[in-house]
Amino acid sequence: MDELLERLAEIADLERMAMLLAWDQEVVMPPAGAEARGELRATVGRLSHERFIDERVGELLESAAPRDELEADVVRVARRDFDKARRVPGELVAEMARAGVAARGIWLQAREADDFAPFAPALQRNIELRRRYSACFPEAEHPYDPLVDDYEPGMRTAELREAFERLRDGLVPLVAAAPEVDDALLRTGPFPEAGQRALLTTVLRAIGVDDEQWRLDEAAHPFEATIGTSDVRLTTRYDEADLDSLYSSLHEFGHGLYEHQIDPALARTPLGAGASSAWHESQSRLWENMVGRSAGFWRWCFPHAQAALPECFGGATWQEVQRAANAVRPSLIRVSADEVTYGLHIVLRFELELALIEGDLAVADLPAAWNERTHAYLGLDVPDDAHGVLQDVHWAEGVFGYFPTYALGNVIAGQVWACVTADLPDLDERFAAGDFAPLREWLAEHVHRHGRKFSPQETLRRATGSTIDAKPYLAYLDSKYRAGITV
Repeated sequence: MDELLERLAEIADLERMAMLLAWDQEVVMPPAGAEARGELRATVGRLSHERFIDERVGELLESAAPRDELEADVVRVARRDFDKARRVPGELVAEMARAGVAARGIWLQAREADDFAPFAPALQRNIELRRRYSACFPEAEHPYDPLVDDYEPGMRTAELREAFERLRDGLVPLVAAAPEVDDALLRTGPFPEAGQRALLTTVLRAIGVDDEQWRLDEAAHPFEATIGTSDVRLTTRYDEADLDSLYSSLHEFGHGLYEHQIDPALARTPLGAGASSAWHESQSRLWENMVGRSAGFWRWCFPHAQAALPECFGGATWQEVQRAANAVRPSLIRVSADEVTYGLHIVLRFELELALIEGDLAVADLPAAWNERTHAYLGLDVPDDAHGVLQDVHWAEGVFGYFPTYALGNVIAGQVWACVTADLPDLDERFAAGDFAPLREWLAEHVHRHGRKFSPQETLRRATGSTIDAKPYLAYLDSKYRAGITV
């Protein structure tokens, strides 16, 4: 058992090193470093993979005798990961990492030039590699299943199709019934970058960020990286035309808080991460929307926003800003989408990447298919590739199967929020007083501390007493939007 734990700790260290290399690539690395960084990430990825699928690890998993419940959970989860990882050749793992780094650099240039064509060959390569990966699991019912399972263990393509149909059917009438709201206060700017930085510093410190264990940087596409429970790195991006930096920071904080509050006893084991990607997204969406767009949050935040950005909010009221923050307005950019239309952005991406993996959609036809669905689902015409097919980094990095977890995360957030507000009925008043500790503590006790100790489904049952169910999320949206935004 001790030998197994030592080996698993080394593998966890290698995975965190890969995360550190990825963070550095996005935040610090000069553009010319992409080729060398690709080799570094490929080597670390291959070493981690080969170290994990070593025959000795299999022997240890079979023979190790857990001495307590924690060790039994480690063995159970490690065995599942081992059984899947050993099916994939180490060279394929390295090649996927290498191709992802190369494609990301090409994507950045293509987006800058607003031209999909130079990116198409790199995307085709990523798709081919993911098909090879899926082929390592010939028993899968669908080639997309192994990709989804990497992010949402146990989830299958057929279940996603059904779940998204129900979600789409619930969202469409909410979009139609949402009241007209003027969101000019948050969309017209200019919002000086210095003022945005000052506001983010105030907000993040209030909700739980400190300079000893967290940091905030800039990136082309906001993300969060956890190097350790006491080394959490957030990123955002600033645009003086809007205040999206606030909501992207709240979103990434939700990710970071999840990892930050995992039981330290789970560190350097397979349990020391979130239960799944959907669970992770549930936490980020909860802080971004259910906290960050609430009346209590803006009652507290508004004076700080006025102080940091007096030219923008000097003559406004907190009620006006909160209404603007909750406006339902179809938009081209996913990360800027409102709560209601956001799910339609995910349905679009799920359908397209599914067709790419199945071979029913050629890469060359992807921009046209994107534009067609954007018009069908959101009623918008896409003016260029930068505001359409090139807006997200995921496919450039070879991340297929992740997009569905954003929508599943919203559903889980709705279920969690219903339980949180039942247990803490005065939560909005606490937010208004700048007190976010009760929410952090509830999430730590019921969700965060467990890490991957339980399956995503069991984590949900323990936290909410239910299986996955879109009804609480749709009810939350309905109560806010159908009858008008509550302030």
